[in-house]
Amino acid sequence: MASNLILTLTCEDRPGIVAAVTTELAGIGANIAESNQFWDRQTNRFFMRIAFTVPETVSREDIERAIKPAVERFSMKTAMIDSARKPKIIIMVSKFDHAMLHLLYQIRVGWLNAEVAAIVSNHEDSRRTAEIEGIPYHYWPVDKNNKAEQEKKLLSLVAETGTDLVILARYMQVFSDDLSKRLFGKAINIHHSFLPSFKGAKPYHQAYERGVKLIGATAHYVTPELDEGPIIEQDTERVTHAMSADDLVATGRDVESRVLAKAVKNHLEARVMLNGHKTVVFA
Repeated sequence: MASNLILTLTCEDRPGIVAAVTTELAGIGANIAESNQFWDRQTNRFFMRIAFTVPETVSREDIERAIKPAVERFSMKTAMIDSARKPKIIIMVSKFDHAMLHLLYQIRVGWLNAEVAAIVSNHEDSRRTAEIEGIPYHYWPVDKNNKAEQEKKLLSLVAETGTDLVILARYMQVFSDDLSKRLFGKAINIHHSFLPSFKGAKPYHQAYERGVKLIGATAHYVTPELDEGPIIEQDTERVTHAMSADDLVATGRDVESRVLAKAVKNHLEARVMLNGHKTVVFA
């Protein structure tokens, strides 16, 4: 049975990169199923994602050995994942559970290939959902006195479960700078696109008072700079003057759920590559 793998690579752009990699893969019997490339002209960085299959007799070590000359020649930074492996995620949530429920549904129907290692919350509201789904639930209330202790517990949980991605599905607590740095590239947050225009409490109500015509959501990687991490996915919905503030909230919930799920899917399928403060997304 063939193995399905995904190789991502980035390096300074030079002629011959694609040929060097694909030639070596072909030499070990690989069949390329999908290939995406991008050249950032401003930074002269080259990004590539290749999904391919190899005969079961070809090991990971065989692949790494085959592409090593190209990696060394072009000073590539590479990563490779097995598509058959189910990535592990931790979902963090507070009181609003719409984004979390959407993730769980997409996993159940097979659109998202992931295993939920745990649900972590600073409230008890989602415990029943976790019990129904058979997912370990961790109720960790957070205040200024125990914040460092709870973040240490989260890092321990990530390590113990072998978690690949932490998802803040409307988790209404701000990570410390230290935790944000330690989870950089491995934690995704969702927020309404009104930021920074509509900060603080009840952003949809603020938007309603201003008569906005578009509302939206942004999924991004978590960084020490609050809500300013590299953006992975965004979407908007048109609204009208006839809609109430509650209508905007309902529409916002839907957009947030879809945007977060798409960002998570792209990340888990190795379709997102960091490019400084931006991302390259091979969707």
